[in-house]
Amino acid sequence: MRLPLFLFATLLAACAGGNDPTGAATAAEDKGVVPDDAASLVVAGGCFWCVESDFEKQPGVYEAISGYSGGDKQDATYQNHEGHREVVEIFYDASVTDYETLVGKFLRSIDVTDPGGQFCDRGYAYSTAIHYRTDEEKALAEAAVADAAQTLGQPLATKVEPFNFFVKAEGYHQDYYLKNPVRYRIYRTNCGRDRRVKAVWGDEALTVKK
Repeated sequence: MRLPLFLFATLLAACAGGNDPTGAATAAEDKGVVPDDAASLVVAGGCFWCVESDFEKQPGVYEAISGYSGGDKQDATYQNHEGHREVVEIFYDASVTDYETLVGKFLRSIDVTDPGGQFCDRGYAYSTAIHYRTDEEKALAEAAVADAAQTLGQPLATKVEPFNFFVKAEGYHQDYYLKNPVRYRIYRTNCGRDRRVKAVWGDEALTVKK
């Protein structure tokens, strides 16, 4: 079915829009309770809806939370997060999976060659990064990036940078793929995310049931 042009444009730009299309701005609807001893990592992979969707399906992951990080604004909002990237904090059970495994999967879920954003979402806020908290995490992230660069035979645009703080995104962004599955699928398909990741990574691309 062909979508009217105005509807297509609205959905395609959905992750770049600041309005709540569902009226659910106060809904949190987290996936589940995260134990106090859960481990976590913070990554920037373009549209946080998509990163959240990909990693909440991974074994050992309790929850993925969309937010903003890397900049200076402690009170960042979707309408005002200049200097921040869109990020996702991924909480996981370290007895089931680990930092190294998840960072490797993350790199294979994005276009690591693109310095200007991801897919149809352009600009610094959509650029990619791994934000480390410890020297051990830094070493693991840098090793994963080096391994990915060797696999692809080219330098990566994905940065490895220190974590400063995390500002949780508005409620309507959390679990967007579950609350708005049709809108989400139209956005993701027409933004070209999966096609491009497959083109970059081939059989190593992280593919999950969307």
